[in-house]
Amino acid sequence: MNILHGVPLGMSHAPEHESALPAEADAVIIGGGIIGICTAYYLAKQGLKPLVLEKGRVAAEQSARNWGWIRKTGRDYAELPIVIEAQERWEELAAVCRDDFGLRRAGVTFLPKDEAQLEKYEAWARDFGEASGTVMLGHAQVAAMLPDAVNPWGGAMHTASDMVAEPFEAVPAIARAAVAAGAVIREGCAVRGLERAGGAVSGVVTEAGAVKTKLVLVAAGAWSSLFLRREGVSIPQLSVRSNVLATAPMPLFFDGAAGEDAMSFRRRKDGGYTMASLGVNHLWVGPDAVRNLPHYRQLIWGGDFGMSYRLPAAKDWPDGLRTKRRWALDEETPFERMRVLDPRPSDAALDRMLDKFAARFPKVGRPKVARRWAGMIDTMPDVVPVVDHASIEGLSICTGMCGHGFGIGPAFGRIMADMMTGHTPGHDLSRFRLARFDSYARLELGPDV
Repeated sequence: MNILHGVPLGMSHAPEHESALPAEADAVIIGGGIIGICTAYYLAKQGLKPLVLEKGRVAAEQSARNWGWIRKTGRDYAELPIVIEAQERWEELAAVCRDDFGLRRAGVTFLPKDEAQLEKYEAWARDFGEASGTVMLGHAQVAAMLPDAVNPWGGAMHTASDMVAEPFEAVPAIARAAVAAGAVIREGCAVRGLERAGGAVSGVVTEAGAVKTKLVLVAAGAWSSLFLRREGVSIPQLSVRSNVLATAPMPLFFDGAAGEDAMSFRRRKDGGYTMASLGVNHLWVGPDAVRNLPHYRQLIWGGDFGMSYRLPAAKDWPDGLRTKRRWALDEETPFERMRVLDPRPSDAALDRMLDKFAARFPKVGRPKVARRWAGMIDTMPDVVPVVDHASIEGLSICTGMCGHGFGIGPAFGRIMADMMTGHTPGHDLSRFRLARFDSYARLELGPDV
């Protein structure tokens, strides 16, 4: 894979998976990110022949643009048992994959911006610390953990068993393992829509032809809502930009992952750090944002949405003003017009983050930047995903991961493989039902930590 400073270049590198389009598949998965790839792997382990269709390149969007954290820390109560399973799955996958993608239990630390946030961390740790292995650290313990920092933190929330990995290496490695297990992956092949018989899924139509199947999973990240809307399924999903950078290799000052307001950092296996402007997200307002506004009222009125708003969404983005919402199955789709959603990062936000880091760690100084990028995070009004069967028989949905998808992906992949084939998912998924958005009733919001 052609990689520059640990970030896939998308359509500029040659496809790795160019399998011929089969006439029929046991299941079709729309989206070659962490959820789709892991679902394919676990379906193949059941002896099925799943087909992953990716409009661009495997993991070219948020699944490789994230920070590489695999955390239990601060999770929603309904996600916590699933991410605990996910960490076990990650270790299984690391043993199966031929490629070393840097998986390790490095620990994750949440550093508070003020006393009020520290109290929220303490409350979460009281409720879920025993299940997650999370503990609260005092001021002196934080100072010992980060000896090079000018330390204003009165404490921190820390989970030593949390993990990290290199996302730009991990997802492609799992994709190769899925193919070895019997899955078929086709890059550069957009799905235009569903075919139905008697109200149930009977196949998909792609830009390269039709494939018969009775099982379809939409795991298309930021594109899921646009695809589903054409099929008559509405989800109030929006996409927000997160800004990230990779430093050049630098002296070790901290070996795990940590973050505070407007700043986060994680040691990579190449000796550099992945850094992000934590909590600094940007939403481009388009037709879907306006339409879904009532669903987001709690986040907005409560001051918890944490968005900076922009107008208008760029041409051909999922919520672009002129992006087509309807198309015939023999027409070019938005998924073909934009193979990889590659937003320009906010240099201003990243520069502020670097300034804050240099002030917080004067002995380390301002890191040398190797590359900057951004990703579009698919988010939901209550900050938890949609994991459910749709009203169309044979159609399943796993999307809206709200920035948690990379870490939890292997478990949701296993869950979706079992759900699609009629097996028990092994977890209580009632919190993730699509029906919670059937009205504008008050939602149960995820944890504000």
